Amino acid sequence: MAICEVCGNDYWMSFEVHTVGGNVHVFDSIECAAHRLAPICEHCRCRVLGHGVEVEGRFFCCGHCARSSGLSLGTEIRDAVGAHPG
Repeated sequence: MAICEVCGNDYWMSFEVHTVGGNVHVFDSIECAAHRLAPICEHCRCRVLGHGVEVEGRFFCCGHCARSSGLSLGTEIRDAVGAHPG
């Protein structure tokens, strides 16, 4: 068993996440892993759990937040590219 680094739960089904930088983290749930590792949108402050967007090295959860950021390249971000499929 291993102890989750976020909540402290000692759980037999805990798991490790190895980052590109070489760090190893132990969690007992996806929720705890997201709490510790997911970036935070710099506009609305929610956790970026989906694709999100990165503009000038800053993370946003969606195109709307990127456009609202005031960054010059943020105005060019769109949530979907091209024509509507329907």
